[in-house]
Amino acid sequence: MMTPPMIVRTPRHRLRLVALTAGLALLGALGDDARADIYSYTDADGVLHFTNTPSKVEPWKLHAKSSDGPKAKPPGWHPRPFGGGGVERYTKYDEIVREAAAYYQLPEAFVRSIIKVESDFDPTALSVAGAQGLMQLMPETGARLLVVDPWDPRENIFGGCRYLRILANTFNGDLDLTVAAYNAGEGAVIRAGGIPAIAETQDYVVKVKYWYRRYREHPDNALEASTGSSAPKP
Repeated sequence: MMTPPMIVRTPRHRLRLVALTAGLALLGALGDDARADIYSYTDADGVLHFTNTPSKVEPWKLHAKSSDGPKAKPPGWHPRPFGGGGVERYTKYDEIVREAAAYYQLPEAFVRSIIKVESDFDPTALSVAGAQGLMQLMPETGARLLVVDPWDPRENIFGGCRYLRILANTFNGDLDLTVAAYNAGEGAVIRAGGIPAIAETQDYVVKVKYWYRRYREHPDNALEASTGSSAPKP
């Protein structure tokens, strides 16, 4: 059975992309002041706004309390490579996944498939390249996405979904291109005019689509979907 398009691009989606991009530009412009608290609110048209100087007119809400910095880790803590945590990790973050997927208008099964391939639901996963947490955010990317503590599961998942929403808008909801860009970067996908001829990226797209199908087939049993056989090679 053919997988339907993941996202249909609409005028509201285009507006949301503009708003999110503006938020990222704001953080970049803050420079050394980027540790200031960030506030957000969604207007009547569904446009998401960010600022570090909220007015009293709009209903601004605290989005990221940057001034506190990353949360302190327990003594002896260190990020480890993939694995660990037992099978309960596959359902531990269900509520966060549902909330982030709904907020950024992404299929919940799609978000789960990205987390599965990126970290196997290990919140302390650290790649050799320095990607961090459940959705394997690079430090620079996480900072642009207003992620203060990439090791915090909620911040990491919301940051990763924020990035997926931007990519989905950029590539008109094309599932393959959105997934490829999450792995290789949107620039590589644009230059290639499709999925880049990079073995890792091509394999990544196959794996994500495999797990996306499994999570769609088991919408009420994430544990069963998550513990299936490994994705086939391309």
